[in-house]
Amino acid sequence: MNNPLYGVLCDSIANQFLIERCGYGMNKSPHSAIIANTYFDYFGSVEYPGMVDVGLRVARLGTTSVVYEVGVFKRGDDAVKAVGGSMHVWVVNEGGVLGRPAKEGIPERVRREYETLMEGEEREKQQQQQQKQKQKGEGAKL
Repeated sequence: MNNPLYGVLCDSIANQFLIERCGYGMNKSPHSAIIANTYFDYFGSVEYPGMVDVGLRVARLGTTSVVYEVGVFKRGDDAVKAVGGSMHVWVVNEGGVLGRPAKEGIPERVRREYETLMEGEEREKQQQQQQKQKQKGEGAKL
């Protein structure tokens, strides 16, 4: 399998997640997720016409961005063939014109779904950060 196809797999699994689990559609949302960067490290090969399995997790979740990590496996083989990822930045979408990062951040429904893809320790850290932000916001209102 040619190296550029790994990037297609990474983009495809992230978009599949957004569509199927988050109900996301670029034309029906006031926000869009655009790719800011991608990377891959290769540990083995997958030969055509071999089948692959692709795993997705959230490595980091920010206010307006998410970093995905993807593992690519040859079907029937537990050894990872490639590990990569990408960063989506959530921006304002006004009639198909993409703008700056959304001030309100990642849509809440999407954020909740992202949190299901975080590992335990990362998820706890994320929840603690959100709690601190809420407390700061409440303190500023007094």
